[in-house]
Parts: sequence; structure tokens; C-alpha cells
Amino acid sequence: MTDTFARPRTRRRRPGPVRAVLGTAAAAAVLAGGLAAAPAATAITGSSCSAGYVGLTFDDGPTSGTTNQIISTLRQYGATATVFPTGQNAQNNASLMQAYKNAGLQIGNHSWDHPHLVQQSQSQVQSQLSRTQQAIQQTAGVTPTVFRPPYGEINGTVSSVASSLGLRVVTWDVDSNDWNNASAASIRQAATRLTNGQTILMHDWPSATVQALPGILQDLRSRNLCTGHISSSTGRVVAPAGGGTTTPPPTTPTTPPPTGGGSGSCTATATKTQEWGDRFNVTYNVSAPGSWSVTVYPNSGQSIQSAWGATRNGTTFTGSGSSSFGVTYYKGSQNLSWTPTGICSPR
Repeated sequence: MTDTFARPRTRRRRPGPVRAVLGTAAAAAVLAGGLAAAPAATAITGSSCSAGYVGLTFDDGPTSGTTNQIISTLRQYGATATVFPTGQNAQNNASLMQAYKNAGLQIGNHSWDHPHLVQQSQSQVQSQLSRTQQAIQQTAGVTPTVFRPPYGEINGTVSSVASSLGLRVVTWDVDSNDWNNASAASIRQAATRLTNGQTILMHDWPSATVQALPGILQDLRSRNLCTGHISSSTGRVVAPAGGGTTTPPPTTPTTPPPTGGGSGSCTATATKTQEWGDRFNVTYNVSAPGSWSVTVYPNSGQSIQSAWGATRNGTTFTGSGSSSFGVTYYKGSQNLSWTPTGICSPR
């Protein structure tokens, strides 16, 4: 993951993604899968979980004034989340760390004070991660097993140190852009892109995120999605320990349909164009005499960030005549660069 955009460190008095997971060790017990023995998180009230589990993640906490509001809203909806506090914030806010744990939230590692770890030596990275492990253990009684690097920056040194500490590096599938002054409405809209197994990047401190959270949880309930925790073995979101027994089917195919683009007079050819650390663009060239619809098939873990050149409804695009449209895909927590197929059908 090489997400290089600079994040404004608004309210960085305690510094504020790739593949990691939750903390776990409640007072004296550690459950299988690494979840703290806090009260088990339940499914979002009113949701069947038939569409799967998604991860709400909050970086940079805990924060006085917003942490308790987030926890209160999650409790109200019977939901859970994964938090990535910095070690410095954890040390300075022991009571809020206990509040995280008592709410049954998954707790991960987000470094000591949010530096650019890729610019540091191995010993410095070791200090950043190990000190944070200790601070979280001391304040919440939980030993994290997942790690989200600041700014999503990762290299061989960071990966090696994280692995030596039993930490899986994790990133996100959807970026809410709350760190960039996104509105509550925009943050809520971003969460509608979540599908089974995916995570959304949010932060503990923006007031707009606090405002957006009730609507996000309502939207998930309407789509029969439940909140879960990140699996330390796969990096994907699963039902929290004790939080449900449903094992829903994936909402996107693990093995997408074969290439070919359609049949008869309606075909769509997919070509990857630009590619960056966490995302890439695909152009779909459609050949059709009349109106058409093209359904694209991101692999499990991939998600659509944006699109242009056609009318979009979920993963289906509509237009007419021979033309083209483009889609930007997030690679997801498994860093998948597979080019999603487009299947064309006449309308």
C-alpha cells in the first residue's frame, strides 16, 4: 500500500491504512480468534446479516468529546467496530481505552505517534509498534494482533517488524475522506459502497463522522449487513466472536466470470489503464447497436471508488451505442490487481 496523499493532522495532539486485525486479551482471558472477552457485540438491531459483515474502523483515538459519542451510537444500534488508537493517545486516555474494551470493540495498533514509518530505521519502527502494544495492554488489557500503518505507508521493514510482533498489517476498502473535511452526508454515502468482508476508513476525531454514524448504521441495517471484526488470518471482516452464527455468501464472486464481455452484438472489453498503490482504472469499450447494460465483477475484496462515462447503479452501467466508460477500483485489503470483467447485455 503506497497511499501517499498527505492527511491533515487536524487535532493531532495525539497523532492519528494495509492488512491487520484486532486486539484481544481481556483481563485474564483470550478468546480464539483474538477477541477480547468483553460483552459480545451483537448484530445491528433489525438486520438479518444475510448480506454479510462489514468493518467500521476508527483511527487516531481515543479522543475526548467524540470517543464516547461513537461508542454510545454503536451501543444504541447493537453494532461493533475496530479502533486503531495510537500508543500516545492510549497512554494519555486510559479510561477511554477501557471504554473501547468494555464496548466489545476490536482494538488494533496504529503506531506510537503517527509518523511516516517508511522513513524510519528498523529500530525506530520497532519502538513505535512495541511501545504501542505495551500501552494498549496496560490501559485496555488487550494485546492487538492487527496493525494499520499511518498514512497506509508500508515497506519491507515495517512489514517485518509488524510480523515479528504478531501483527497483521491491514488497510481499507473504502475511504470515507473524513480526514479531509468530508461532510457527514459524504461520509454516509461512502459507506454505502461497503460489501461483505470490507472495511471503511474513518477517524475517531471528526465531528462529521460522529454525525454520519447513525445514518451509516441505518443504511447497513436496510441492506441486511452487520458490523464485524477483522480476521487476523485473512484480513477480511467476519462476525465478531459470540456476535452471530450466520455465515453469509460473499456478495462478489471469489472467482469472477470468464472474460468474453457478452455475446452476440453486445460486447464489452475491459482494459486496465492507470494503476496506483491502492487503486487502478479500467476502461470498458462497449460495442452495441442500441441500448446496453454492462455488469462488472470486482473480485472479492475489490470495490468501486468512482466511475464515469455511463449511468451507474451498483455494479451495473447503462448506455447506448458503441462507446466506452471507466471505473476506478480499490484493490482492497488483499491488494488485488485483477482486472474485473464486464458482461454486456442488450436492453
